[in-house]
Amino acid sequence: MKTEHFDLVILGAGSAGLVVAAVAAGLGYKTALLEGAEMGGDCLNYGCVPSKALLAAAHKAYAAAHLDKLGIRADVQVDFAKVMAHVHAVIAAIAPHDSEERFSGLGVTVIREHGQLKDAHTIVTPTRTLTGRRIVIATGARAFVPPIEGLANVPYLTNETVFSLTEQPKHLLVMGGGPIGAELGQAFRRLGSKVTIIEAAPRILGKDDPELAEVVRSQLLSDGITLHEGKGITAVKGRAGSITLTLSDGTQVDGSHLLVAAGRAPNVENLGLDAAGIDHTAKGIPTNKAMQTNKKHIFAIGDVTGPYQFTHMAGYQAGLVIRRSLFGSLTTKADYRAVPWVTYTSPELAGIGMTEAQARATHGDSVRTVTVPLAQVDRAQAEKDTNGMLKVITTKSGKVLGATLVGTQAGELIHAWAPFIQFGLPIRRMNDLIVAYPTRSDVHKRAASAYYKDALYAPTTRRISRLLFKLLG
Repeated sequence: MKTEHFDLVILGAGSAGLVVAAVAAGLGYKTALLEGAEMGGDCLNYGCVPSKALLAAAHKAYAAAHLDKLGIRADVQVDFAKVMAHVHAVIAAIAPHDSEERFSGLGVTVIREHGQLKDAHTIVTPTRTLTGRRIVIATGARAFVPPIEGLANVPYLTNETVFSLTEQPKHLLVMGGGPIGAELGQAFRRLGSKVTIIEAAPRILGKDDPELAEVVRSQLLSDGITLHEGKGITAVKGRAGSITLTLSDGTQVDGSHLLVAAGRAPNVENLGLDAAGIDHTAKGIPTNKAMQTNKKHIFAIGDVTGPYQFTHMAGYQAGLVIRRSLFGSLTTKADYRAVPWVTYTSPELAGIGMTEAQARATHGDSVRTVTVPLAQVDRAQAEKDTNGMLKVITTKSGKVLGATLVGTQAGELIHAWAPFIQFGLPIRRMNDLIVAYPTRSDVHKRAASAYYKDALYAPTTRRISRLLFKLLG
C-alpha cells in the first residue's frame, strides 16, 4: 500500500476539524481530512442543529397556545411528523456547507474512512496509509450510556437517534437532567408528549447558578413535566412502547420511550493513541494551552479534549491550532476566562465567565453580586415576558468575573459581558454605553447602575457633589 504524504492530517470532520481543514487548504497546505461517519459531525447531524430546530417548533407551539395574555386566541395543533420533517430540512439546508464536495473543492483530500494512528506520524485507514507532518485529532464525543442493569436489553434513544422519530412518544422518560435532558424534555412536552425527567444529582441543571436554574426548573414543572431529583436509576426493563425504570428509592416509573441524556463521552477509542504514545484518559486527551498533546506535532481540539464540549469552543480551539501549527505563533494560548454557555430551554439559561460559586471558591469574601429581575426591564413588561433575572459577579473593586442570565434571548444577551471579562473592564464602564430603548439589553445598564447605587447616594458622595456644585458656580 503506497504511503501518501501530507502537511496536515485531520481526524474528524466535525466543527473543529472542518475549520482547520478549510484554512489549511486555503493557505496551500496539502491537507487530508478523514471521517468515517457523517460530514459535519455531531453538531450538524445529532446536536446543535436538529435540537434547536426541534426547540424552535416546540417553543412556538407553546407561545401560540399562550397568546391570551396579549389578548389573542389561537387554536394550536401539532403535526409531529411535519415537525420532524422541519428538523431534517434544516439539517439538509446546512449540510452543503459541511459537505465532502465543498471541502474537496477547497483543495482538501477528503477520505470517508476511519483513520487510526499506527505511530506518531502515520495514519492508516482500511484502504490507505498516510503520514502527516502535523496531525489534528478532532474526533468529538458521543452520548454516554451508563452501565445500568437491563439498559442494554431495552430500546432507548440518544441524541443520535431521537431525531429519527416520526411518531410522537406518548410518555418520554428522560435519563439525566442536564442541558440536553432539560432541552429535549421540554421540547417533547410542549409538542404534546408526557415527560418525566430523572436526575441522580440533588437538582437538575446542577452546574448552573441554583438561583437562576430554579427559574427554569419552575417552568418545567409549570409545563407539566414530572421531575425525580436526587434519585438514580438502578434498573431498566421492558420492550418497545413499554419501559419501566426502577429508581434508587424503589419507585418505578413507566413510559413509552426512554431518552438517555446522561452526559457525553470523548471518542478516544480505536484511534491508536497508545501506538502513537499520546496521553489520554476516558475523560479525553489532555493538551497544553496551544492545544498540543504530549507529542508536540499532534494537536487535539473540540469535544475529544473533554471539559468544554461546545461547538463554539471547537471553533475557538481550531483557531488556536491554526495560529500555532500553520503560523508558528509561540504566544498562542487558550484563554477560557470568558467562555459562554447556553441551555436553550424556555426561558433560556446562559452564563459567561465564573458562576458565583466558582468566584467565591477563588476570590472568597471579595466577591460581590448584583441581581436585576427582568420585571424591571420595560421591554420585558411590554411583551408580558418578565420571567427571569440577570446576576453579575464582580470583585469589590468592580472587576467583572462572570454573569448569568435566565430569560428570553439570554443566549444572545449574555455576550455583552464578554469584553468586560476578557479585557478586564470594570463594571462602571457599562454605564458609559448607550443602549437602545426599549430593548432587553437595558438589563445590563440596570445591573451596572445597581452596583453603584449605594455608593452614589452615600452621605460622602452627597457632600462631595454639593461642594463641587458650589465651586463650579
